[in-house]
Amino acid sequence: MGTDLHELLRSLRVWAPEITELPPFDPDEAPAEPLALFTRWFAQAVAAGQPEPHTMSLATSDDEGLPDVRTVMLHGADATGWSFATHVTSRKGRQLTARPYAALGFYWPALGRQVRLRGPVTAAASAEGQADLHARSTGALAAALTGRQSEVLGSLAELAEVSEAAWTEARRSPDSPVPTWTLYRLAPDEVEFFQGDARRRHVRLAYRRTASGAGAGAGAVSGGWSRVLLWP
Repeated sequence: MGTDLHELLRSLRVWAPEITELPPFDPDEAPAEPLALFTRWFAQAVAAGQPEPHTMSLATSDDEGLPDVRTVMLHGADATGWSFATHVTSRKGRQLTARPYAALGFYWPALGRQVRLRGPVTAAASAEGQADLHARSTGALAAALTGRQSEVLGSLAELAEVSEAAWTEARRSPDSPVPTWTLYRLAPDEVEFFQGDARRRHVRLAYRRTASGAGAGAGAVSGGWSRVLLWP
């Protein structure tokens, strides 16, 4: 007997209390810029045991404006932006070349939290991208050496053969270059922090980039960022 999708959906809960803690979030106590709050929330997600908190959704659009989304890994976040990497020849790489603007989404259900970012994307210098790749695992290098991302695959046997050769090269030459591998940075124009609430009084705090200003508290402007609350 097949699974009834609708019955399965109705059996599920969001933020079951035995696995999810919904901590309070006072936006008036939030820092003046989003990176500090992201770093704090990320550390709290790790401490809460959130599986793979460094994975995120990356949304791009093609040259016709049609959207696309996939899950990728965060490589870092600092004053220059949130970084991730891929082949410039992959689908997302080609889309970023055509339209260098994207959105990122983090979801940490252990705490009922989301973080959403959107803004322009730039490619780092090739040397920086190669250094980032070679600082990662042997498996990451082998996957990059396998290449051909988003191309049509003839068979799983072909994948196994090419992948095995890539693993051999990665182990033999851990500094092997991958010319198409590119490190990208998204410099957000807007960052939204969402804290879930059991009574659906979710708190949404949005940081929006601005030229300059000063102030404190939600709705204020500070250090090039304005802060506003959004209805849930």
